[in-house]
Amino acid sequence: MKSGQNDGKINPKNEGMIDSLLREGYADGRVAEAMRQIDRALFLPPSQMPSAYLDTPLPLMKGQTISAPGVVALMTKLLEVRGGMKVLEVGAGSGWQAALLGFLAGEKGKVFSIERIPELYEFAKNNLAKTNLRNVQIIFGDGTEGLPRAAPFDRIVVTAAAPQLPPPLLEQLAEQGKLVIPVGGSFFQELTLVEKSKGQLNSRDVLSVVFVPLIGKYGNPFRLQP
Repeated sequence: MKSGQNDGKINPKNEGMIDSLLREGYADGRVAEAMRQIDRALFLPPSQMPSAYLDTPLPLMKGQTISAPGVVALMTKLLEVRGGMKVLEVGAGSGWQAALLGFLAGEKGKVFSIERIPELYEFAKNNLAKTNLRNVQIIFGDGTEGLPRAAPFDRIVVTAAAPQLPPPLLEQLAEQGKLVIPVGGSFFQELTLVEKSKGQLNSRDVLSVVFVPLIGKYGNPFRLQP
């Protein structure tokens, strides 16, 4: 087994972080197990390693961040990814969220993660290579337009703040599908859960959050270029 997934040894710092997320309700049992197997430390630049298990966002490159573990856990929990599902992630970042989703989707599932910034695209690909996951594909492009060739998706997650729900993502969401996305302005958003049932979309706000702006055709109109 390649490094990147737990070989039976318990990382005390990682376990402490996970226990805290469980107590606070951000994670459930399945998300906790994914975080045990997919260590956040493997998805960070060397300079950020000392902060790997703090529940805080950390800087990457090009002004982007890896989200706080609590937010990542909550978004993953809301998605309720099951084995065999097809998942789309908009904004690969470090690749950690995609790896967690890949673990939950299992060998029969598939995760497509789209990244627009070249440096992050390469960073995420290199990080995922540290794991033994074979069901996660990092794609370079504008994630706000979704991925029509692979649609529909059982689950969609967006890891940057959109001014509104991107229409292509709503169109590419499968029946009984779930979409989790931060919606709002550049400095303050609501983490929103959208569910599709009988062709109808129902949404609710879950938590106030702060994400970097979503870049792309259906993202922040003032941040069309990285």
